[in-house]
Amino acid sequence: MLRQAAEAVLVHVSEFIESNAVVVRGGSGVLLVDAGVTGTEMAAIANALSESGQTVVAGFSTHPHWDHLLWAPEFGAAPRYGTARCEASVRQQKSDPDWRAREAEELPPEIAHDVPLDLLGEISGLPADTSHIPWDGPRVRIIEHQAHAPGHAALLIEDGRVLVAGDMLSDVLIPMLDLAGADPIGDYLAGLDLLDGVAGAVDVVVPGHGSIGDADEMRTRIERDRAYVQALRDRVVPDDPRIGPSARTGWEWVADVHEGQLQGLARRDADR
Repeated sequence: MLRQAAEAVLVHVSEFIESNAVVVRGGSGVLLVDAGVTGTEMAAIANALSESGQTVVAGFSTHPHWDHLLWAPEFGAAPRYGTARCEASVRQQKSDPDWRAREAEELPPEIAHDVPLDLLGEISGLPADTSHIPWDGPRVRIIEHQAHAPGHAALLIEDGRVLVAGDMLSDVLIPMLDLAGADPIGDYLAGLDLLDGVAGAVDVVVPGHGSIGDADEMRTRIERDRAYVQALRDRVVPDDPRIGPSARTGWEWVADVHEGQLQGLARRDADR
């Protein structure tokens, strides 16, 4: 269920595209980052915490995509945070009176029956100058960038030397650009540069989806992701094992994501 990734850091891996929920132990309870995907799994996380005498005292969503915005009643009424840009994006999404129906339509059919939307995105945006998550626990630095989604944040658990990367630095997913952003490629490269800048302070990297890696693996992933994005920029075929014949079994659909990005970039070029 919850497995230790580092001192005071636990990870739950969902059956849904290896989504990682991260638990950071503090003095009076735990910080829960990207709480989970299905109601069943979130209830199991809450039960495991309860059995170990832990309560959730704070939550954090790394970015404003549905699978990182969920919450379960079993976690209680702890404050839930995100960056100010993340919160603004969620607020805009939910300003549509039909937002719930729209989100439900986009859910993967195999888990749609078990994804609770009632508490989706009920986060408080932290002021733009906030450097660390406000909670009674290990110092967790917020590294905000605009790669992948507005107000995306990686979290550096400083004493534990753990980077919670959000939807970046995955061994199974390619970099997914925010094609609605002003500069999708530039924003992604800038985000990678920020993560590269803290790599010397990291022993363990936890991506939003995929396998946990060590310090060497983190650097490998940064370079692999940078090469992929640069290939998109230069309109050349990327040499990337995540979309080639060596892609992991069950993840062949990532090649379709790549093709979709090529088409999206081509449309942007045509509209200029």
